[in-house]
Amino acid sequence: MNDSAVSVLLDKSGFERTIDGKKTDLYILKNKKGAIATFTNYGGRIVSLLVPDKNDSLVNVVCGFKSIEDYEKSTEPYFGATIGRFGNRIAKGKFSLDGKQYSLFINNPPNSLHGGKKGFQYQVWDAVQPDSNSVVFTRISPDMEEGFPGNLNAKVTYTLNNDNGLEMEYEATTDKKTVVNLTNHAFFNLNGEGSGTILNHEVQIFAYAYTPVDSTLIPTGKIEPVANTPFDFREFHTIGSRINDDNQQLKNGKGYDHNFVLDSAQKDPHTAAKVIGDKSGIEMTIDTDQPGLQFYSGNFMFGKNTFNNGSKDDPRTAFAMETQHFPDSPNQPSFPTTVLKPGEKYHSKSTYVFSVKK
Repeated sequence: MNDSAVSVLLDKSGFERTIDGKKTDLYILKNKKGAIATFTNYGGRIVSLLVPDKNDSLVNVVCGFKSIEDYEKSTEPYFGATIGRFGNRIAKGKFSLDGKQYSLFINNPPNSLHGGKKGFQYQVWDAVQPDSNSVVFTRISPDMEEGFPGNLNAKVTYTLNNDNGLEMEYEATTDKKTVVNLTNHAFFNLNGEGSGTILNHEVQIFAYAYTPVDSTLIPTGKIEPVANTPFDFREFHTIGSRINDDNQQLKNGKGYDHNFVLDSAQKDPHTAAKVIGDKSGIEMTIDTDQPGLQFYSGNFMFGKNTFNNGSKDDPRTAFAMETQHFPDSPNQPSFPTTVLKPGEKYHSKSTYVFSVKK
């Protein structure tokens, strides 16, 4: 194992805290191929993920911090976190169900983002590690937490399988009609945490269309073709090749921060995207049963936080690809529904598979 791999085998003591009366810890997953993932139940988040590169050296491809304290004080609260109750934005923090309007906290003015002021990223989850390659996080989000109706019983299982795939499986039930959109907000750099820009990463997204946004990053309600736009990643392009084009959507997002309408929006898992690290040769393939993928190019990283290896979170040194239902779906009747009713079960699964591009 090389030095960079050793440096992210974290000190568990930095993750042993008591928050809101609940204990936090660090959980280490390993598979038969030598890959290693670490998680904490503070935010149900992935802290690091070590996979082999083209030289068969382990590289940490997920950006994270050394301690719970670092996550608490971070100016970016979502690093690696399980996102809920509702991933992405809800316009003006309001939505209606059966004629009743619900109001959420406006934490991304003028909108609500990723579950509100104290979303799942700030919660201490109950954790069980049934074996060496999986961890299960559960919590009950009480009725009207952050303004969302219903007691939501949420569960997420993270598994590091023997194909170097990180499986993310989400389940939820409710006792009152509500809306749910669960995802994970890992920040990736496939050349390794702190290795510099992600603009030379190659990206392919299997999406014929995307959902344009207004200046506050709320979808306009339209679904527009990616053809002849900088959002056409049906063939591989580097992230940076068109990011500065004279395009109003790129200006609205300060780069890429958009939901892509995946080609196979169905229950069966399908390949949503592929990303290749230009230096490492590591290829990440995302399979999901979700209809959308939020591609975020790290536009709002400002170098204010320090990663595991001592590097700063400088602009566009990491990217996110969040499998999801579409943003603002509760206010967009033409989008796939995110309504969950009593007696129903929310279930979704996404897998991020890591290999080496030959």
